[in-house]
Amino acid sequence: MPTNTMNLPEETPVWRSLMFVPVNVKRFVSKAHTRGADALQLDLEDSIATADKADARKLVQEAAATVSQAGADVVVRINQPLRLAIPDLEETISPRVQAVAVTKVDGPGHLRLLSEVMDELEAERGMAVGTTKMIAMVETAEAFFRMENIAKASSRVMAMTLGSEDFATSLGVLPEPDVMLFPKQQAIIAARAAGITPMGIIGTVANYNDVEGMREVIRTSRRFGFQGAACVHPKIVPILNQEFRPTKEEIMNARKIILAFDEAVAAGRASLEVDGKMVDYPVVYRAQNLLAIEEGITQREAKMAAAAK
Repeated sequence: MPTNTMNLPEETPVWRSLMFVPVNVKRFVSKAHTRGADALQLDLEDSIATADKADARKLVQEAAATVSQAGADVVVRINQPLRLAIPDLEETISPRVQAVAVTKVDGPGHLRLLSEVMDELEAERGMAVGTTKMIAMVETAEAFFRMENIAKASSRVMAMTLGSEDFATSLGVLPEPDVMLFPKQQAIIAARAAGITPMGIIGTVANYNDVEGMREVIRTSRRFGFQGAACVHPKIVPILNQEFRPTKEEIMNARKIILAFDEAVAAGRASLEVDGKMVDYPVVYRAQNLLAIEEGITQREAKMAAAAK
């Protein structure tokens, strides 16, 4: 069977849920590992007052050790101005941190510049250069038109998201689902074209008190192509984990399609009908992608179960 070009690189983790944790709020840091998120995002940006940023970044390594104790990956969200971003990276880069979320990305040059700094820091600290990945956060109308190049800026870029709140502010609108649908779809397409993971929801993470409303938005977001999203409240974590996971019915159907297709190919055919629907290579590729996501989730759960022992 030909290679499925839609598959993301094997080393790309499946992160259904990334929960924000202000790095300088001890009660949040201490409980974060109990929330069940696939990744925990230590925040040095918007949740930290300007006067506190220098002290906050010094807490990253201790906080990373604390929040990862149940097996979750660690992401650190850094500030955008270089005079803040460079010190943030100096305190962040270590084997304890799997990725850096780069806020308000201006363009591909922005990411390449920070990647050069990360190269040096990893080399100085005995890490393989390129170990620490990037999540590119597009948050302005200006950067929106550079998403295609942003997504391809560096081999470190493993995911991209369009930040609803900041992006809506730059447009002078509210981040409501119908308003955000078009730009969010563009972000999904740009990410997929670059072979990286599209992350986010078609709406805003701020409406966490409307749990069922959030569930519907998350379900729709997966249907449009997002693979995971950040959240600001632990009550949303299980919803992200549930809704960004393939259902049992989807998994059974994917396996049925692949098995039937393999049998058809062995008989000299590359198209067939399964449950009244036509199946050919694109349909099989979708089935393979779905099973790859499920396998990534299974591996994540196994890692977290082992860490809990």
